[in-house]
Amino acid sequence: MSGHSKWANIKHRKGAQDARRAKVFTRLIREITVASRQGGGDPEANPRLRAAVTTARGSNMPNDTITKAIKRGTGELGDLIIEEVNYEGYGPGGVAILVECQTDNKNRTTAEVRHVFTKFNGNLGANGCVSYLFERKGMIVLDGERCDLEAAMDVAIEAGAEDVEEEGEIISVTTAMEDLHTVSAVLGEAGLPVTSAELAQMPSMTVNVAKSDALTLMKLITNMDDLDDVSQVSANFDIDDEVMAEIEDKL
Repeated sequence: MSGHSKWANIKHRKGAQDARRAKVFTRLIREITVASRQGGGDPEANPRLRAAVTTARGSNMPNDTITKAIKRGTGELGDLIIEEVNYEGYGPGGVAILVECQTDNKNRTTAEVRHVFTKFNGNLGANGCVSYLFERKGMIVLDGERCDLEAAMDVAIEAGAEDVEEEGEIISVTTAMEDLHTVSAVLGEAGLPVTSAELAQMPSMTVNVAKSDALTLMKLITNMDDLDDVSQVSANFDIDDEVMAEIEDKL
């Protein structure tokens, strides 16, 4: 899980930059809208929506923005058609990459995803070529600069979490998919700084990436994540800490 944790730490630092706030909000609004359309506008009865709202609040999204996104999804503010589509492929070093998108123009999104794979020595594959390597889990991110790993671990494990891992500025808590909301709520009630709680694709196995491929791979993943229609990028890489420290400033 170390690769996933490293990527979560990079996203945490990038997401903290004011220049990225508008993009973060756009992505969260789409997720809230899609979740509301599929499961209804009541967060208590819709786990996916509940997770999205928790993450939005952790990102300081105004309540009225959240409410409007829910109403768009339920059709109260007009019908907004956003299609969910996934792409699968391989990056440098044979790393499996799963790209989840929310789009109003599938042809545009497909072209953009294919371009990023090609530009950074990857290959867009057929549906099913790598998805079997991932399992949907709950992923809770805590601000590691405002809480202690041992305290977070005690609360999380007691609440039913499967794993707790520290990586750079974050502490990541992994749960079973159905336990995401319960564990997140317990962490919040304990006063721990939850910055996001979402369903994520966790790899069942990882691939150790050589230094020669590491920078290109991480450029592929970060550029893919920067696409407007991409909601989540998952990959089964593991990069040594020393190598990651060398390349982070180049991303």
